[in-house]
Amino acid sequence: MKNPILLPNKEAVRAANLSNYEEQSKSFSWKEAERNFSWHTTGNVNMAYECIDRHVDEGRGDRVALHYLNGEEEYKLTFSEVKEKTDQLARVLKKHGVQSGDVVFIFLPKHPDCYLAMIAAVKVGAIAGPLFEAFMEEAIRDRISDCEGRFLISDPELVKRVPKQDLPCLEKVFITGEPDDCDANEISLNQELAETNTTGSPIEWVGLEAPLNIHYTSGSTGKPKGIIHAHRAMIQQYQTGKWVLDLKEDDVYWCTAHPGWVTGTVYGIFAPWLNGAAVVVNGGRFNADSWYSVIEKAKVTVWYSAPTAFRMLKAEGNKLLQQYNLNSLRHILSVGEPLNPEVITWGVESLGKRIHDTWWMTETGAQLIVNLPSQAIKPGSMGRPIPGIKAAVLDDNGNPLPSGEIGHLGIKASWPSMMKEVWKNPEKFSTYFPFKDWYVSGDLAYQDEDGYIFFQGRSDDMINSSGERIGPFEVESKLIEHEAVAEAGVIGKPDPVRGEIVKAYIVLKKGFVENELLLADITRFVKQKLAAHAAPREIEILEELPKTPISGKILRRELKKRDLEQVYQRS
Repeated sequence: MKNPILLPNKEAVRAANLSNYEEQSKSFSWKEAERNFSWHTTGNVNMAYECIDRHVDEGRGDRVALHYLNGEEEYKLTFSEVKEKTDQLARVLKKHGVQSGDVVFIFLPKHPDCYLAMIAAVKVGAIAGPLFEAFMEEAIRDRISDCEGRFLISDPELVKRVPKQDLPCLEKVFITGEPDDCDANEISLNQELAETNTTGSPIEWVGLEAPLNIHYTSGSTGKPKGIIHAHRAMIQQYQTGKWVLDLKEDDVYWCTAHPGWVTGTVYGIFAPWLNGAAVVVNGGRFNADSWYSVIEKAKVTVWYSAPTAFRMLKAEGNKLLQQYNLNSLRHILSVGEPLNPEVITWGVESLGKRIHDTWWMTETGAQLIVNLPSQAIKPGSMGRPIPGIKAAVLDDNGNPLPSGEIGHLGIKASWPSMMKEVWKNPEKFSTYFPFKDWYVSGDLAYQDEDGYIFFQGRSDDMINSSGERIGPFEVESKLIEHEAVAEAGVIGKPDPVRGEIVKAYIVLKKGFVENELLLADITRFVKQKLAAHAAPREIEILEELPKTPISGKILRRELKKRDLEQVYQRS
């Protein structure tokens, strides 16, 4: 049964920054977007200037730029204060030899220091390399050594995880603390900030093709690959911040991602500040109580998070939710993995708001396929391409497929935020373009007659059972509609008769206990609600599902590995 289409209310359509999708799709040009930047007339290019300094120069310096909350600790910084702090940090970096094109790794928690360090690195023309705060020794070593990184900004606690003895390339380590917080050869930023000359602008003007930041992808095989983006990415990041996030200058915006994940950089720092919005930063790990409290205290108006987080909030139930006043919220978005229809339904019923799924990747640098606030949502769909982007579903030879047929999701190259390169790996870069002028994502999808695109799984995740192609995401979405299921991960398990069978790994909600009757009921539920061939023939209960540490995506490859190990142990 198809999910009902969710229409926007008339007020949302009138107020949206992009109110007429069809008209803009016909007429929009990226050249038009370039007029929104100071460099369009001055020729002086630097992402950090457009994010912070420009607002000060144009008289908006007293507006709140950052609102930090972490338990009892809470404070705000204006654009003028952020400019002053990032100018001084940039001067310190230049004093210690950081130049345009150098990689500056930033290993800090979700704290204003991390956001200020990102902007300061960009101001001096360096390549900002944020590292996720949960990274351990191996992940840190792989990334810094791959870039032969010479500079690192960290804090007294996280720096203990940095294997400096294995990184002879690392020349200078800056610590956000006093001299007493530093080991030998580490540099106290507090001392340097106090002693460094405060005069003169530290900004280095660069070109639109100059490298801006680096993020590492977590591929299913091999070491992570470093994706470099250029300053030109600001064009699309600004425009999607305006259209998709629907940001206005008086918005209070919260992206829950750490800047070590590409969403936390692009849509946690760049896009909102390019649009002059106030950014909320919440320290600490996920906790439903504290998250709802942040929205209430900061009066968040636009909220961008991940399906995993929304599923966890849903599992907490409405009793907790009802203890908080979330009336400030006007727009909610999701990213990181496909958004289950059941979660969208929960958003409407419990939050009183539609949750808008968005699709993009580290390599694409900004949103490409989205659900806009002014348009209808088809639950289960990634949405439609933004104006200026052409998407298609391709067959194995790169030919566009008709509506309803599953194939490879492709994006017509190029676009402003497209990756500049894969660090030291041009061969890997070329693999993204197997067909002339088409970037191929590795996702399988189909497109309906209205242009909405529906994710069906990664190309290596599709299940082929008795000749039927089954997308794991569709089965996972149906499983979590069952009253007992909190989370689900679905894989194809080798079978001598059917080729593969559907196997589900699930996490039960509190209060439910595993037994044969419950598992049979879950199987019957999927069979009746979705299809007989899609119903899992095996279900295994886990305490938790394996996920990526940054985005919380379910790691189906780890579930497959677990299944293979079980087969091996039984043989």
